[in-house]
Order: sequence, then C-alpha cells, then structure tokens
Amino acid sequence: MASNPRFIFVIGGVMSGIGKGIASASTARILKSKGYRTTCIKIDPYLNVDAGTMNPIEHGEVFVTEDGKETDQDIGNYERFLDEDVPSLNYMTSGSVYLSVIERERALKYDGACVQIVPHIPEEVIRRLNLAAKKSKADFVLVEVGGTAGEYENLVFLEAARMMHLKSPKSILFMLISYFPIPSKIGEMKTKPTQHAVRALNSAGIQPDFIIARSLIPLDEPRKKKLSVFCNVNADDIISAPDIDNIYQVPINFEKEKLGAKILKKFGLRESKEDMREWGKMVKRALFSKKEVKIGIVGKYFGTGKFTLSDSYISVIEAVKHSAWHFGRNPKIFWLDAELYERNPEKIKEELSQIDGIIVPGGFGSRGVEGKIKAISYARKIKKPFLGLCYGMQLAVVEFARNVAGMNGANSTEVNSKTKYPVIDLMAEQKEKVFSGNMGGTMRLGAYGCRLKDKTIAKRAYGTRTIHERHRHRYEFNNALQNILESKGLVVSGVNPESGLVEIVELKDHPFFVGTQFHPEFKSRPLHPHPLFHEFIKACLSSRK
Repeated sequence: MASNPRFIFVIGGVMSGIGKGIASASTARILKSKGYRTTCIKIDPYLNVDAGTMNPIEHGEVFVTEDGKETDQDIGNYERFLDEDVPSLNYMTSGSVYLSVIERERALKYDGACVQIVPHIPEEVIRRLNLAAKKSKADFVLVEVGGTAGEYENLVFLEAARMMHLKSPKSILFMLISYFPIPSKIGEMKTKPTQHAVRALNSAGIQPDFIIARSLIPLDEPRKKKLSVFCNVNADDIISAPDIDNIYQVPINFEKEKLGAKILKKFGLRESKEDMREWGKMVKRALFSKKEVKIGIVGKYFGTGKFTLSDSYISVIEAVKHSAWHFGRNPKIFWLDAELYERNPEKIKEELSQIDGIIVPGGFGSRGVEGKIKAISYARKIKKPFLGLCYGMQLAVVEFARNVAGMNGANSTEVNSKTKYPVIDLMAEQKEKVFSGNMGGTMRLGAYGCRLKDKTIAKRAYGTRTIHERHRHRYEFNNALQNILESKGLVVSGVNPESGLVEIVELKDHPFFVGTQFHPEFKSRPLHPHPLFHEFIKACLSSRK
C-alpha cells in the first residue's frame, strides 16, 4: 500500500500549544500498532530556514535528527512515539520552502513563468510531502501544520492540503485539534470558539473529518451533538481529549474512542493487527510508580517572567522519565537556576543536597556559566551523580582543569577568548564560519561515531565498542591539553575514530560523573530508555542508599 500513501493533515484551532504534535504522534502510533507503516511531518510557518536560530525559551527545544537537521521539538515527539528515527525530509518551514522556490527561479527552472505564491509555493510543499512519503515508504503520513486555522502565516500550507485533496480526495483526511474553554465565572464548556475555527478552515476550502476536543475535562454528548450540527462533522468523529497526567496516555485514550478504526474505515481499510501491550505496560509504570527519584537540572533556558518553560529541555526531561519508569520510579524534576548560583553560592548546597542526581544540559554563551561550574564542582566533591550534556560536558572539563589540574583561569574560548588554558576551543573548521557570520545550520550536526574505552562507565552503560550519537555544537575539547588533564585523573572514555575528537569524559572513584559532547537525550524512547540515562538513574538510586 505504500505506493499510494494516505495523508492526514493535523490543523490547530482556537489557540496554539494545545498538543497538535502529541495528537499527530499518538495517531501515528495507533496506526503503526495496527500493522501500517507510518511517519509524521512537521510544517513550521516561520521564515527561519530551520529551527536552529530560534530562541528555545520562545519556541522550545531545538531537536536534531540523525542526519543532522535542526528541527522543531515535535520531531522529537514523533521519534519517541513511533520508536524510530524521523529524517530531515520530514521537517519544513516557510523559510525553507520559499528559499527552494527562489533558488529554483534563479536557476531558470520555471521556464520563464511568473513565479507566484500560489500555485508555486503550495506545489513545492506538495513535492516535499510526496518525497518524504516515498522515502519512508509510509502507508500513512501525519502532517502537522503549525499555527491555527485563520492565521495568514499558514494559508499556503492549507492551500497545499486543499490542492492535494482536490486531486485525490480518497487519500486525504483532515483533523482539527481545537480547544474548548470553560470560563470559571460561567462554569460551562464553550463550543463557539471551535465553531469559528471550523468556519476559518472552511474559508480555506477545507472541511475537517475529525475534531479532537482538547479541554480540561472530557467532552459530553450535548456538546458533541451541537458541534456535529454547526460544524458538519459526525458526532462519532468528535474525539474527546481531556487534560491528562502523562502524554503517553494519549494513544490509549484515543483508542478508547476507536480513533484508529474510524480512520481506517474512512479510507476503506481494515485492521491487520493490533498491539499496544508494551505501550500500555509502559504507561502503567509511568502512572503508578510511587517511589521518587529527584533530579536537578541546572540551566538558564526555562525562565520567562513568573513561568517555567520546560519545553526548552523537553528531550532531557523525557529521557529522565523513560529511565526512571524503567526502575519503577516517579521522576521529580527540580529546576535549578545557574544565575542564582552566581549571585548566591550558598544556595548550591541548600538545593543540591536535596536531590539524587544533577544534570547540566546543553546551551550557549556566557550567561550562567559560573553558576553551572559551581554546581558541577559540588557534584564532583561530594560524589553526587552528575551527567553533563554538550555544554555541560565542556563546563565539567573547565571545572576539572581549574580545581584539580591547577589550570587557574581555564575556560572555554566561547566564554573567554584570551584564557591561558583554552581547554574548550572552537573547532578548526568552525572558525571561518564564525568569523564570516555563516551561522545557520553550520554547527557539527547529526550522528557521529564514537569508540569507547574498556573498563569505563560509558562502556558499561552501552555494552558495545562503537556507538553513534547526535551532535549540535561548535566548540570542542582541546586535544592539545588532553595529556595534562588525563595525567591529573580525567578519563577520556569515548573518542571519534575518524577525527580523534573527544566525545565522552568521566571520573574514576565517583559513582557516576560523565560528560558527553553529544546529546544522548535525542535518542531516548519510552520503550527503549537511553543507556547513559539508564546508568545515571541507576547511580542516583544506588548513591541514595
């Protein structure tokens, strides 16, 4: 059936941030469980060519694919739910689409035609969708359209969907994810915003086949009937999606309303099998694990006013959850402000003594660096399990160089370009790019090989000699100072076999002190926790004893 893929467009209504990505991923998971090959695509309406230049506080985490694309965090959700890699073809932005059309025009590929937003931009979108479907050999393609119905930014993408439906109506479905507010002073769930969202979608030439009703509580029958009348959607095709404690419950909740069977029926297909047993077991562990494991994340990308935005580190959080659930533990995340530690060092002992393990995730720039280094120093001295990811690994090297190796003032040249001991330095091939201002999409990106040293924490965790992990950085461990640092006790436990670049460092005589230049969190899945996070949580539980 892959030669004739079916497309399901997932479109938002009323407001953003209500779970289009989770709904797309959950629907894909359900269809996969029924024996069909499924993939997901994300369309971002931004003019950024990729997500790499977007502020993580505003847009959320930048997720990196195996083949090196900087994408929206929803690609990570797709990978976690489908339990498989999603390629860079499955992510596009307005910027990347317009750039392709302009480059094609400059190369005289339009044979002198006047290039227009319509039809040429939608045609490029359709070309990309079909290419992604072909490459993945998918039976079903879930296409998440960023933004909400009625916005001018995503109209060209809705036009592409309309054109595809016009050409092949039996292979296209539309799903609207819409929010149903319950004003506190009224105490009644309101359907009118969703009615307006459907009207906006109708004005783009699209009629939804399904409405996914997001709200605080389940949608009742009177609301379903009202929506059916005013939105021209069968009441059975209005799926209730109330707030839940765990996103991995969503496929199970959707299946309670037989969403998968309803989709297959509309396409004239039948279920070949159904297997959600392992998924259900994982969800039960997640929901009913009572004993806690307390993990502190030391960062700077989660504060905006009075709110904490955990989306900046969503893959790290999910990786912690996956491994904690494997041990039957409920992970409790503590957000630790690196800048606060710079102003109030006494807060370090007060806060870090209460947790089981410390993670310093990736980041850029000098803000909060000294606070992170102080937290790392604390973890090293009192033997608190520590996991440093990318920048966290680099700062662990800086801390060791300063406080153990006697390299007073050691630093990364990203923070201090004139440091006497540049233990972390700009990669040689990156210098020209930085100095010329060629920054977008030019970091070391995607999966690279790493050879592990015997009798190390890393080798014990992975249980294999060679691994491949995903990267996103410009600065590296400075190999010119490697011998000095190793002579003082730093263990280089993983190295890229082609370039000799240091990928993993750790300490002896410590329950778990590991820093990785790569981002292991990108490859953790709920059914298959990442080996390093698994070993980290294990150490946290052991050190507590």
